Amino acid sequence: MSSLCPFAKVVTAGGTCPVKSDKNTSAASCPIKSQTNTASVCPVSGKTHTGTDHKETSAHAEENNTDPRMVPAKCPFGYDSNTFKLGPLSCMVCQALLHESSKCVPCSHKFCKACILRFKDCPLCGADIEGIEPDDELQALVDRFIDGHARIKRSHVAGAEEVTGDKNKVIYEDVSMERGAFLVQQAMRAFRAHNIESAKSRLSMCSEDIREELKSSQDNQELCSQLGAVLGMLGDCCRTLGDATSAITYYEESSEFLLKLPKNDLELVHTLSVSLNKIGDLRYYDGDLHSARSYYARSLDVRRSAVKEHSAVASQVIDVATSLAKVADVDRNLGNESVAVEGFEEAIKCLEKLKLGSEEASLEQRRLSVLDFLHKQLDDK
Repeated sequence: MSSLCPFAKVVTAGGTCPVKSDKNTSAASCPIKSQTNTASVCPVSGKTHTGTDHKETSAHAEENNTDPRMVPAKCPFGYDSNTFKLGPLSCMVCQALLHESSKCVPCSHKFCKACILRFKDCPLCGADIEGIEPDDELQALVDRFIDGHARIKRSHVAGAEEVTGDKNKVIYEDVSMERGAFLVQQAMRAFRAHNIESAKSRLSMCSEDIREELKSSQDNQELCSQLGAVLGMLGDCCRTLGDATSAITYYEESSEFLLKLPKNDLELVHTLSVSLNKIGDLRYYDGDLHSARSYYARSLDVRRSAVKEHSAVASQVIDVATSLAKVADVDRNLGNESVAVEGFEEAIKCLEKLKLGSEEASLEQRRLSVLDFLHKQLDDK
Protein backbone atom coordinates (compact mmCIF):
# COMPACT_ATOMS: atom_id res chain seq x y z
CA MET A 1 0.00 0.00 0.00
CA SER A 2 1.09 3.57 -0.54
CA SER A 3 3.46 5.12 1.98
CA LEU A 4 1.68 8.43 1.57
CA CYS A 5 -0.61 9.32 4.44
CA PRO A 6 -3.71 10.97 2.98
CA PHE A 7 -4.59 12.46 6.35
CA ALA A 8 -1.17 13.60 7.58
CA LYS A 9 -2.31 17.23 7.67
CA VAL A 10 -5.25 16.51 9.96
CA VAL A 11 -3.44 14.45 12.58
CA THR A 12 -3.58 16.32 15.84
CA ALA A 13 -0.52 17.94 17.34
CA GLY A 14 1.80 15.37 18.80
CA GLY A 15 -0.02 12.58 16.95
CA THR A 16 1.45 10.10 14.55
CA CYS A 17 0.60 9.55 10.91
CA PRO A 18 -1.94 6.69 10.89
CA VAL A 19 -0.51 5.25 7.71
CA LYS A 20 3.17 5.36 8.68
CA SER A 21 2.76 4.17 12.26
CA ASP A 22 0.09 2.74 14.54
CA LYS A 23 1.83 3.25 17.85
CA ASN A 24 0.06 6.52 18.55
CA THR A 25 -3.41 6.51 17.08
CA SER A 26 -5.27 9.41 15.57
CA ALA A 27 -8.84 8.28 15.94
CA ALA A 28 -11.90 10.33 15.35
CA SER A 29 -14.10 11.68 18.11
CA CYS A 30 -17.52 10.22 18.72
CA PRO A 31 -20.39 12.76 18.79
CA ILE A 32 -23.08 12.72 21.44
CA LYS A 33 -26.25 14.57 20.60
CA SER A 34 -27.16 16.99 23.38
CA GLN A 35 -29.09 20.18 23.87
CA THR A 36 -29.40 22.38 26.90
CA ASN A 37 -31.73 20.92 29.54
CA THR A 38 -32.63 18.11 27.15
CA ALA A 39 -31.83 14.43 27.54
CA SER A 40 -30.44 12.70 24.45
CA VAL A 41 -29.23 9.30 23.39
CA CYS A 42 -25.66 8.52 22.34
CA PRO A 43 -25.57 6.91 18.88
CA VAL A 44 -22.96 4.40 20.07
CA SER A 45 -23.70 3.41 23.63
CA GLY A 46 -27.46 4.05 23.66
CA LYS A 47 -27.06 5.81 27.02
CA THR A 48 -29.06 8.90 27.89
CA HIS A 49 -27.16 12.12 28.55
CA THR A 50 -28.55 15.22 30.21
CA GLY A 51 -27.91 18.86 29.44
CA THR A 52 -25.21 18.98 32.14
CA ASP A 53 -22.54 17.91 29.65
CA HIS A 54 -23.49 20.74 27.37
CA LYS A 55 -23.30 23.34 30.14
CA GLU A 56 -19.82 22.23 31.13
CA THR A 57 -18.63 22.28 27.53
CA SER A 58 -20.19 25.66 26.91
CA ALA A 59 -18.40 27.11 29.92
CA HIS A 60 -15.12 25.77 28.64
CA ALA A 61 -15.78 27.24 25.20
CA GLU A 62 -16.48 30.67 26.71
CA GLU A 63 -13.16 30.56 28.55
CA ASN A 64 -11.46 30.21 25.16
CA ASN A 65 -13.48 33.08 23.65
CA THR A 66 -15.27 30.83 21.18
CA ASP A 67 -18.94 30.50 20.35
CA PRO A 68 -20.40 28.58 23.33
CA ARG A 69 -22.73 26.75 20.95
CA MET A 70 -19.76 25.26 19.11
CA VAL A 71 -18.77 22.21 21.14
CA PRO A 72 -16.27 19.44 20.40
CA ALA A 73 -17.82 16.08 19.69
CA LYS A 74 -17.42 13.64 22.58
CA CYS A 75 -17.25 9.89 22.87
CA PRO A 76 -19.14 8.15 25.71
CA PHE A 77 -16.32 5.60 26.03
CA GLY A 78 -13.77 8.34 26.70
CA TYR A 79 -11.89 7.85 23.43
CA ASP A 80 -10.57 11.05 21.86
CA SER A 81 -8.08 11.84 19.11
CA ASN A 82 -5.05 11.03 21.26
CA THR A 83 -6.20 8.20 23.53
CA PHE A 84 -8.16 5.78 21.40
CA LYS A 85 -8.21 2.20 22.67
CA LEU A 86 -9.85 -0.70 20.89
CA GLY A 87 -10.41 -2.95 23.87
CA PRO A 88 -13.24 -5.48 23.43
CA LEU A 89 -14.02 -4.17 19.93
CA SER A 90 -10.66 -5.26 18.53
CA CYS A 91 -9.36 -8.49 17.05
CA MET A 92 -6.35 -9.89 18.87
CA VAL A 93 -4.91 -11.25 15.63
CA CYS A 94 -4.97 -8.18 13.34
CA GLN A 95 -5.21 -5.54 16.10
CA ALA A 96 -7.91 -3.69 14.15
CA LEU A 97 -11.63 -3.23 14.74
CA LEU A 98 -13.51 -6.50 14.36
CA HIS A 99 -14.77 -7.28 10.86
CA GLU A 100 -17.33 -10.05 10.43
CA SER A 101 -17.03 -10.83 14.16
CA SER A 102 -16.89 -14.56 14.77
CA LYS A 103 -16.99 -16.67 17.92
CA CYS A 104 -14.94 -19.82 18.49
CA VAL A 105 -16.79 -22.89 19.70
CA PRO A 106 -16.60 -23.94 22.50
CA CYS A 107 -14.32 -21.27 24.10
CA SER A 108 -16.38 -18.29 22.81
CA HIS A 109 -13.36 -16.06 22.14
CA LYS A 110 -14.02 -13.60 19.33
CA PHE A 111 -11.99 -12.57 16.29
CA CYS A 112 -12.43 -11.35 12.73
CA LYS A 113 -13.74 -14.17 10.56
CA ALA A 114 -10.80 -13.94 8.13
CA CYS A 115 -8.32 -13.98 11.01
CA ILE A 116 -9.69 -16.96 12.96
CA LEU A 117 -10.15 -19.12 9.85
CA ARG A 118 -6.36 -19.50 9.72
CA PHE A 119 -6.25 -21.34 13.05
CA LYS A 120 -7.20 -24.80 14.27
CA ASP A 121 -6.95 -23.80 17.93
CA CYS A 122 -7.84 -20.54 19.65
CA PRO A 123 -4.97 -17.99 19.52
CA LEU A 124 -6.06 -16.69 22.91
CA CYS A 125 -6.58 -19.79 25.06
CA GLY A 126 -5.29 -22.64 22.89
CA ALA A 127 -8.54 -24.62 22.94
CA ASP A 128 -9.36 -26.71 19.89
CA ILE A 129 -11.77 -24.92 17.56
CA GLU A 130 -14.75 -27.20 16.94
CA GLY A 131 -16.65 -24.58 15.01
CA ILE A 132 -16.94 -20.87 14.22
CA GLU A 133 -20.17 -18.91 14.60
CA PRO A 134 -20.94 -15.32 13.55
CA ASP A 135 -21.46 -12.85 16.39
CA ASP A 136 -23.94 -10.43 14.86
CA GLU A 137 -24.61 -8.61 18.13
CA LEU A 138 -20.94 -7.73 18.66
CA GLN A 139 -20.52 -6.72 15.03
CA ALA A 140 -23.54 -4.44 15.33
CA LEU A 141 -21.84 -2.72 18.28
CA VAL A 142 -18.64 -2.28 16.25
CA ASP A 143 -20.63 -0.83 13.36
CA ARG A 144 -22.41 1.60 15.70
CA PHE A 145 -19.07 2.60 17.15
CA ILE A 146 -17.72 3.45 13.70
CA ASP A 147 -20.94 5.14 12.66
CA GLY A 148 -20.78 7.31 15.76
CA HIS A 149 -17.52 8.86 14.65
CA ALA A 150 -18.21 12.18 12.94
CA ARG A 151 -21.62 11.27 11.60
CA ILE A 152 -23.08 14.51 12.98
CA LYS A 153 -21.53 16.99 10.56
CA ARG A 154 -22.53 20.58 9.89
CA SER A 155 -20.40 23.34 8.41
CA HIS A 156 -19.98 26.49 10.50
CA VAL A 157 -21.81 28.50 7.86
CA ALA A 158 -24.77 26.15 7.73
CA GLY A 159 -24.75 25.95 11.51
CA ALA A 160 -24.97 29.71 11.85
CA GLU A 161 -28.13 29.67 9.79
CA GLU A 162 -29.62 26.88 11.85
CA VAL A 163 -29.26 28.61 15.21
CA THR A 164 -31.24 31.70 14.22
CA GLY A 165 -34.45 30.11 15.40
CA ASP A 166 -33.01 28.28 18.38
CA LYS A 167 -30.25 29.93 20.37
CA ASN A 168 -29.69 26.81 22.44
CA LYS A 169 -29.12 24.42 19.53
CA VAL A 170 -25.75 22.68 19.70
CA ILE A 171 -23.59 22.66 16.57
CA TYR A 172 -21.02 19.90 16.45
CA GLU A 173 -17.63 20.51 14.91
CA ASP A 174 -17.02 18.85 11.55
CA VAL A 175 -14.57 16.10 12.46
CA SER A 176 -15.09 14.02 9.33
CA MET A 177 -11.39 14.04 8.47
CA GLU A 178 -10.49 12.67 11.87
CA ARG A 179 -12.89 9.85 11.10
CA GLY A 180 -11.04 9.36 7.85
CA ALA A 181 -7.68 9.11 9.60
CA PHE A 182 -9.21 6.62 12.02
CA LEU A 183 -10.57 4.42 9.23
CA VAL A 184 -7.29 4.51 7.29
CA GLN A 185 -5.41 3.51 10.42
CA GLN A 186 -7.70 0.54 10.96
CA ALA A 187 -7.36 -0.46 7.30
CA MET A 188 -3.56 -0.36 7.47
CA ARG A 189 -3.53 -2.52 10.59
CA ALA A 190 -5.79 -5.07 8.95
CA PHE A 191 -3.82 -5.03 5.68
CA ARG A 192 -0.52 -5.66 7.43
CA ALA A 193 -2.13 -8.60 9.23
CA HIS A 194 -3.42 -9.99 5.88
CA ASN A 195 -7.06 -9.32 6.76
CA ILE A 196 -7.65 -7.78 3.34
CA GLU A 197 -11.47 -7.82 3.39
CA SER A 198 -11.44 -5.80 6.61
CA ALA A 199 -8.98 -3.29 5.13
CA LYS A 200 -11.08 -2.96 2.00
CA SER A 201 -14.26 -2.41 4.02
CA ARG A 202 -12.72 0.41 6.11
CA LEU A 203 -11.20 2.10 3.06
CA SER A 204 -14.52 1.90 1.22
CA MET A 205 -16.23 3.68 4.11
CA CYS A 206 -13.51 6.31 4.09
CA SER A 207 -13.82 6.90 0.34
CA GLU A 208 -17.60 7.27 0.67
CA ASP A 209 -17.13 9.91 3.36
CA ILE A 210 -14.71 11.91 1.21
CA ARG A 211 -16.94 11.65 -1.87
CA GLU A 212 -19.77 13.07 0.21
CA GLU A 213 -17.57 15.98 1.28
CA LEU A 214 -16.51 16.60 -2.32
CA LYS A 215 -20.12 17.10 -3.40
CA SER A 216 -20.08 20.50 -1.73
CA SER A 217 -16.39 21.23 -2.31
CA GLN A 218 -15.40 19.79 -5.68
CA ASP A 219 -12.19 21.81 -6.05
CA ASN A 220 -10.85 21.06 -2.58
CA GLN A 221 -7.28 19.92 -3.25
CA GLU A 222 -6.83 18.30 0.15
CA LEU A 223 -9.94 16.17 -0.34
CA CYS A 224 -8.80 15.19 -3.84
CA SER A 225 -5.42 14.22 -2.41
CA GLN A 226 -6.99 12.11 0.30
CA LEU A 227 -9.44 10.39 -2.04
CA GLY A 228 -6.68 9.69 -4.55
CA ALA A 229 -4.55 8.02 -1.89
CA VAL A 230 -7.44 6.00 -0.43
CA LEU A 231 -8.50 4.77 -3.89
CA GLY A 232 -4.92 3.66 -4.49
CA MET A 233 -5.03 1.65 -1.27
CA LEU A 234 -8.32 0.08 -2.38
CA GLY A 235 -6.55 -0.89 -5.57
CA ASP A 236 -3.85 -2.61 -3.50
CA CYS A 237 -6.52 -4.55 -1.62
CA CYS A 238 -8.17 -5.74 -4.83
CA ARG A 239 -4.83 -6.69 -6.35
CA THR A 240 -3.96 -8.73 -3.25
CA LEU A 241 -7.33 -10.47 -3.50
CA GLY A 242 -6.63 -11.33 -7.14
CA ASP A 243 -9.28 -8.98 -8.54
CA ALA A 244 -7.17 -7.28 -11.22
CA THR A 245 -10.14 -5.64 -12.96
CA SER A 246 -11.31 -3.81 -9.83
CA ALA A 247 -7.70 -2.95 -8.93
CA ILE A 248 -7.18 -1.24 -12.28
CA THR A 249 -10.46 0.66 -11.87
CA TYR A 250 -9.37 2.00 -8.47
CA TYR A 251 -5.85 2.86 -9.66
CA GLU A 252 -7.21 4.73 -12.68
CA GLU A 253 -9.66 6.72 -10.57
CA SER A 254 -6.88 7.43 -8.06
CA SER A 255 -4.75 8.80 -10.89
CA GLU A 256 -7.60 11.01 -12.10
CA PHE A 257 -7.87 12.73 -8.73
CA LEU A 258 -4.11 13.03 -8.21
CA LEU A 259 -3.62 14.52 -11.69
CA LYS A 260 -5.81 17.46 -10.64
CA LEU A 261 -3.27 18.48 -7.99
CA PRO A 262 -0.18 20.70 -8.28
CA LYS A 263 2.99 18.71 -8.97
CA ASN A 264 5.06 20.42 -6.25
CA ASP A 265 4.24 17.80 -3.60
CA LEU A 266 6.76 15.00 -4.08
CA GLU A 267 4.76 12.49 -2.07
CA LEU A 268 1.70 13.05 -4.25
CA VAL A 269 3.83 12.81 -7.39
CA HIS A 270 5.29 9.54 -6.14
CA THR A 271 1.84 8.15 -5.32
CA LEU A 272 0.54 9.14 -8.78
CA SER A 273 3.48 7.54 -10.57
CA VAL A 274 3.20 4.37 -8.49
CA SER A 275 -0.51 4.05 -9.32
CA LEU A 276 0.26 4.38 -13.03
CA ASN A 277 3.03 1.79 -12.75
CA LYS A 278 0.74 -0.64 -10.93
CA ILE A 279 -1.79 -0.41 -13.77
CA GLY A 280 1.09 -1.03 -16.16
CA ASP A 281 2.17 -4.06 -14.14
CA LEU A 282 -1.32 -5.58 -14.23
CA ARG A 283 -1.59 -4.96 -17.97
CA TYR A 284 1.87 -6.46 -18.44
CA TYR A 285 1.01 -9.64 -16.55
CA ASP A 286 -2.20 -9.88 -18.57
CA GLY A 287 -0.16 -9.86 -21.77
CA ASP A 288 -1.33 -6.43 -23.00
CA LEU A 289 2.16 -5.00 -23.64
CA HIS A 290 1.07 -1.92 -25.60
CA SER A 291 -1.26 -0.83 -22.80
CA ALA A 292 1.42 -1.60 -20.21
CA ARG A 293 3.94 0.55 -22.05
CA SER A 294 1.45 3.41 -22.24
CA TYR A 295 1.02 3.48 -18.44
CA TYR A 296 4.75 3.01 -17.78
CA ALA A 297 5.47 5.92 -20.13
CA ARG A 298 2.93 8.13 -18.35
CA SER A 299 4.56 7.31 -15.03
CA LEU A 300 7.97 8.13 -16.53
CA ASP A 301 6.68 11.52 -17.76
CA VAL A 302 5.40 12.35 -14.26
CA ARG A 303 8.76 11.41 -12.73
CA ARG A 304 10.79 13.29 -15.34
CA SER A 305 8.82 16.45 -14.59
CA ALA A 306 9.39 16.01 -10.86
CA VAL A 307 13.14 15.43 -11.18
CA LYS A 308 13.52 18.65 -13.22
CA GLU A 309 12.29 20.60 -10.21
CA HIS A 310 13.99 18.40 -7.60
CA SER A 311 17.17 17.11 -9.23
CA ALA A 312 18.95 16.97 -5.86
CA VAL A 313 16.38 14.54 -4.38
CA ALA A 314 17.99 11.11 -4.73
CA SER A 315 14.74 9.14 -4.51
CA GLN A 316 13.38 11.04 -7.54
CA VAL A 317 16.41 10.11 -9.63
CA ILE A 318 16.03 6.42 -8.68
CA ASP A 319 12.32 6.60 -9.54
CA VAL A 320 13.14 7.93 -13.02
CA ALA A 321 15.68 5.14 -13.57
CA THR A 322 13.14 2.55 -12.45
CA SER A 323 10.54 3.87 -14.89
CA LEU A 324 13.09 3.93 -17.70
CA ALA A 325 13.82 0.27 -16.98
CA LYS A 326 10.11 -0.64 -17.09
CA VAL A 327 9.55 1.10 -20.42
CA ALA A 328 12.72 -0.41 -21.90
CA ASP A 329 11.75 -3.90 -20.75
CA VAL A 330 8.41 -3.63 -22.58
CA ASP A 331 10.15 -2.23 -25.66
CA ARG A 332 12.38 -5.29 -25.74
CA ASN A 333 9.38 -7.61 -25.45
CA LEU A 334 7.72 -5.72 -28.31
CA GLY A 335 10.81 -6.31 -30.48
CA ASN A 336 12.17 -2.74 -30.30
CA GLU A 337 15.65 -3.79 -29.17
CA SER A 338 17.56 -0.63 -30.11
CA VAL A 339 15.02 1.58 -28.29
CA ALA A 340 15.18 -0.73 -25.28
CA VAL A 341 18.98 -0.54 -25.11
CA GLU A 342 18.84 3.27 -25.21
CA GLY A 343 16.43 3.22 -22.28
CA PHE A 344 18.57 0.86 -20.22
CA GLU A 345 21.68 2.94 -20.91
CA GLU A 346 19.97 6.20 -19.96
CA ALA A 347 18.83 4.64 -16.68
CA ILE A 348 22.38 3.43 -15.93
CA LYS A 349 23.79 6.92 -16.52
CA CYS A 350 21.22 8.41 -14.12
CA LEU A 351 22.19 6.00 -11.36
CA GLU A 352 25.95 6.12 -11.90
CA LYS A 353 25.95 9.92 -11.58
CA LEU A 354 23.99 9.70 -8.34
CA LYS A 355 26.23 9.91 -5.26
CA LEU A 356 24.72 9.05 -1.90
CA GLY A 357 26.01 9.64 1.60
CA SER A 358 26.41 7.08 4.36
CA GLU A 359 23.16 8.28 5.97
CA GLU A 360 21.25 7.17 2.86
CA ALA A 361 22.04 3.46 3.14
CA SER A 362 18.53 2.30 2.21
CA LEU A 363 18.53 4.41 -0.95
CA GLU A 364 22.02 3.17 -1.85
CA GLN A 365 20.81 -0.41 -1.54
CA ARG A 366 17.91 0.38 -3.85
CA ARG A 367 20.19 2.19 -6.33
CA LEU A 368 22.56 -0.77 -6.51
CA SER A 369 19.68 -3.21 -6.94
CA VAL A 370 18.23 -1.30 -9.90
CA LEU A 371 21.72 -0.80 -11.37
CA ASP A 372 22.43 -4.53 -11.15
CA PHE A 373 19.15 -5.30 -12.97
CA LEU A 374 20.00 -2.80 -15.73
CA HIS A 375 23.46 -4.22 -16.33
CA LYS A 376 22.02 -7.72 -16.59
CA GLN A 377 19.53 -6.48 -19.18
CA LEU A 378 22.35 -5.07 -21.32
CA ASP A 379 24.36 -8.28 -20.92
CA ASP A 380 21.38 -10.21 -22.29
CA LYS A 381 20.95 -8.13 -25.43
